[in-house]
Formats: sequence, C-alpha cells, structure tokens
Amino acid sequence: MSQEPSIARHVPVLAAEVLAGLEPLPGCLVLDMTLGGGGHAGMMAARVGPDGWVIGLDCDSEQLERARARLDGLPVELVHARFDQAAEVLRDRGLQADRVLADLGFCSEQLDDPGRGLAFRHEGLADMRLDRTRGEPAHRLLDRLDERELARILWEYGEEKQSRRIARKIVEARHERLPWTTTRLAGIVRSCLPPRGVAGRIDPATRTFQALRIAVNDELGVLESMLRQLPGMVRPGGIAAVISFHSLEDRMVKKGFGDQMIWERITRKPIEAGEAECGENPRARSARLRLARRLP
Repeated sequence: MSQEPSIARHVPVLAAEVLAGLEPLPGCLVLDMTLGGGGHAGMMAARVGPDGWVIGLDCDSEQLERARARLDGLPVELVHARFDQAAEVLRDRGLQADRVLADLGFCSEQLDDPGRGLAFRHEGLADMRLDRTRGEPAHRLLDRLDERELARILWEYGEEKQSRRIARKIVEARHERLPWTTTRLAGIVRSCLPPRGVAGRIDPATRTFQALRIAVNDELGVLESMLRQLPGMVRPGGIAAVISFHSLEDRMVKKGFGDQMIWERITRKPIEAGEAECGENPRARSARLRLARRLP
C-alpha cells in the first residue's frame, strides 16, 4: 500500500508557533530531535534552504522512512537515533545548532498502528515500544512485574489514583493466560473505576497507557538526559524549543530552561494551541511549547 495517504494525515502541532518562536533563518542549522512525520522539519527546511540544513532524528526507523518521502528534495539529513543521542550526533559532525526542536508527542501513524499497541481504540498486542528493535514490550512487563512495582509505575508516570487497585487486578488477570491486548488491558482498567470515572471526557485507561508507555521507553530518563546535554547542542544566541504533552514532561522542561546561567527563557508560560487548531487536531489540546535562548 502506498504511504502517501498516511503521510498526508500527519499534522504537526503548534506549527505556526514553532516557526514564530524558533525563527529559522536562511543558512541556519536546525536540529529536529524528534522528526516524527517530518512536518516541523519540512517547514523549517523550507525557511533555511538552500544554504541551511536540517538534521532530523527519530528512534523509529519506520517513521524515518515515511518522513523521507515527505522531505524529498529538501536540505534534510535523517538519522536513526534517540533524542538523548543528539549531542553525540552533533559532536560527530563538529557542529552546534542554531535552532533545536524536540516534539515529545507521537504521530498519527504510530497511534493508528495496531501493531504498536499505543492506543486502546485499536485492537492489538500491547507493545508500546517506539523503537521496536530494542527494549521490553509492555505485555511482557504486565506478565513480569509484581503488584507493588506495577502500582508504582501507574502512580509515578500516570498519576493514577487507583494505581494499587489496577495493579492488583492486572496481577489477578494473569491466571487467565490470555494475550495482553490493548482492549483487554483497557477493559481491566475501566473495571477498577467507579461509574463516574468512566463517564468523563478522558477515557480512564489513558493514564495507565501513558504510564506503561513511559516505563517501556524510559521516556523521562531519556528526556532528563537530553535536557542535561541540550546547552552543548545549541550555539550561544541560538534557540531551543520543546513541546511536551503531559505535566511530568512539562515540569522537567520548565526546570531545565530555568537555569539563568545558561538560558534566557523566551516563554515564561507555555504556549498552547488555540481553539481552531484543537478543533482540527484534537492531539493539540495537551501540547505545551516552551522556548529559551542560549546565553553567551
């Protein structure tokens, strides 16, 4: 099947705000640490080229191939790497970037792929790995971890108030010896919550899926490592931007940009999507953009 329809569906969040905040100028070197579908990278490449350059990283090789078609003909170099490896990528080339972007969200292609098990609206094995060439999938964690560790993950990474109850139910369900599919896991979580919890706008399984995905991909550890290395990636006077999608990430980004010896914060409060964008792209509702300038 052709990839073009899938690529066309990708909509980068806060696109206008990212361009206005980063101001990629002709000749700039831009580092997009989370390439995804290539939407942000394509817009920035159009601004910096032909004398500029965009280096786009992604830990998902399948996403890189989709983006390659989208970015054909633009001054973009694609690299298979996690964003906490970005500093090494630049060091290998003897470079510092003028502009740096990290979009910590997911592309629609990833969420809509049943084989990844990222979304409970699609039936599939609960894998949840962004890079399927490494790491332990969620369904193995669900079979291996004890009740206490599962509860800790759900509480710390999902801020799930019913973490102990859900963890207990998961452990009890192991005796059924059924595959840990996304719909089965979501059903177990929903059964642990009172009716009023199920009736809310956000599905009660959302927090559990978030927590497991964070644990599987060590997302907060990778983010912490990236933020620690970020000052060395950006040349003095350059600008860094990070888009986060939940409070755990946003707090870390805010703290990282709060070092007044290194960063001048461009945004005191995160930039959020307007009503029009949220209406067209519901994923934008939880997006938070922060920007900072590297001090001399």
